[in-house]
Amino acid sequence: MSNHLKNETSPYLLQHAENPVDWYPWCSKAFEKAKKEDKPVFLSIGYSTCHWCHVMAHESFEDKKTADILNKYYISIKVDREERPDIDSVYMSVCQAFTGSGGWPMSIFMSWDKKPFFAGTYFPVRPQYGMPGFSELLNALAAQWNSRRKELLRSAGQIAAHLRRQEDTHRSADKGAFIEKAVQMFSDSFDGKYGGFGAAPKFPVPHNLLFLTLYAQQNDNPDVLKMVEKTLIQMRKGGIFDHIGGGFSRYSTDKYFLAPHFEKMLYDNALLIIVYASVYTTAENPLYLDTAERTAEYVLREMTSPDGGFYSAQDADSEGVEGKYYTFTLAETIEALGKEKGMQFSDVFDITENGNFEGVNIPNLLKSNDLNPDFDDELQKLYSYRKSRRRLHLDDKVLISWNSMMIAALSVLYRTSRNEKYLRAAVDAQIFIEKHLSTGLQLHTSWRGGRQSEKSFLDDYAFYIAALTELYHSTLDRGYLEKAERFCKEAVGRFADIINGGFYLSDSDSTELFMNPKEIYDGAVPSGNSVMAYNLVRLYRLTGNEDYKKLADKQMHYMSAQAQDYLTGHSMFLFAKLVYDNPPEQIKIVLKEASDLEKVRRKLPLFADVTVIPQSREYPLVNDSTTFYVCRNHTCFAPSNTL
Repeated sequence: MSNHLKNETSPYLLQHAENPVDWYPWCSKAFEKAKKEDKPVFLSIGYSTCHWCHVMAHESFEDKKTADILNKYYISIKVDREERPDIDSVYMSVCQAFTGSGGWPMSIFMSWDKKPFFAGTYFPVRPQYGMPGFSELLNALAAQWNSRRKELLRSAGQIAAHLRRQEDTHRSADKGAFIEKAVQMFSDSFDGKYGGFGAAPKFPVPHNLLFLTLYAQQNDNPDVLKMVEKTLIQMRKGGIFDHIGGGFSRYSTDKYFLAPHFEKMLYDNALLIIVYASVYTTAENPLYLDTAERTAEYVLREMTSPDGGFYSAQDADSEGVEGKYYTFTLAETIEALGKEKGMQFSDVFDITENGNFEGVNIPNLLKSNDLNPDFDDELQKLYSYRKSRRRLHLDDKVLISWNSMMIAALSVLYRTSRNEKYLRAAVDAQIFIEKHLSTGLQLHTSWRGGRQSEKSFLDDYAFYIAALTELYHSTLDRGYLEKAERFCKEAVGRFADIINGGFYLSDSDSTELFMNPKEIYDGAVPSGNSVMAYNLVRLYRLTGNEDYKKLADKQMHYMSAQAQDYLTGHSMFLFAKLVYDNPPEQIKIVLKEASDLEKVRRKLPLFADVTVIPQSREYPLVNDSTTFYVCRNHTCFAPSNTL
């Protein structure tokens, strides 16, 4: 029997549409029902490729006895965190306030006016890991709702007030050398033997690597670049990279980058394409460009819709087993490749009789000296063999923020590889956004099955502005830059806190939740505030519009104050600050013929502020040929007919 999720479009919500739990989507009807029936609300937040969300669903939400308790004592609401980042952000703050940590599935217990009185993440079906069993918890909280409600509601009010005070706290900017401090902190946590930062689990966090790469370039610091390169090489060698099909998994569960958490997210792969392509232009190691291209090929092959949008994620689980789709036995490898080639391949890719992961094998190159061995035919055979397995769950909703990251990534990769295929894919995805995810200047967070979401948030605008700017850099089509400006104006009007600085996640007058956060922390994905800082700096450099400079100055001041206590958690902002403090070359191009544009754009540096301007007395053609005017560090060089 279906519940109230049956008509939703989110793959995550639809996974729960046949649960015996009487789930509602987030809607006024659910809260009105809770008030009318005098019940608390149980809010469960997750996403469709979340392993522990699957576990809790199988253990508890598919269990009739547990469902009976929920249906009797609670109104239950399911939220896809990727469709409603505002709800996820607010209640993640609640979860962290209650428990000191957070994650998914997130479990929130609250009143019908949306104020929380208890929170956690995964709860096991029976008491273990020092946690109560879920049914036991449900019964206990229901009893407290009836016997100690005033105390619960007082606690809920205190938590809400505490979080609002934290959000409103004004801080002074640290005028110290926090760029240098951040670099030192990364250096102190760097794993010189196995790459990455800190202990297991190890997350790629590509924007950390981008910041360190730009710092190394600007300061001619080979030691910092070595940290980046060691990490990139180790990730490419390890099992976190899918050697058979391309692309990267979410994170490594060990310090070696061998055993990943096997789900693949669009945003990780987009940001890693940017990092590998960018470092290739600095270090010129062909392995980096190869990795970026193999990752892009995976996305274009498996994560792209027929009309150009990019899907969100692929699951880690297959047939109820995490990683089963990706692992091989030695016998399977020999069967697929033949004995001679199978043994040769297995020797290089660490495939053994005993296995390197729970009795099976994750193909990897961690024990190989050859980082790009010539096994193209064998890789293709194993890819075809693997496709015969049960297909992985695909979260096929299209998110504008994650699509924008991939548009930016493919634009950067095009400028690195000069392969037009990547630019065409980026352009197709931008057309998809215009067709399905925007109505004038109103963006929509997600699209699936012909239906778009009603809401949009800061991140949607921030990443889309960045994508349009990257498309402009790749094409020099001023139409993209003009669109970026229009959407930037809309974002400032909707989300900016004009008085205190920073940008709210939801519209600045939003009243649906008890607080409207300003997200500044650069987690798995850079924050909207960090990306807006970067956007404002780039738009000022590209247009010369002083309004952008004023906004950029204010945003830099605000972010500097917020980031100072946890510098390594704000690496995208630090990247933006490096661009702000030491901008790249400014190149003005005067074309002799419009047809020269195609030849010119293929020769431009990867990152530079480039504009095409008309011939004038101030900027004449030199030698009656297309002419470049280049300035850097407040110094302009003689006009030239070549770069």
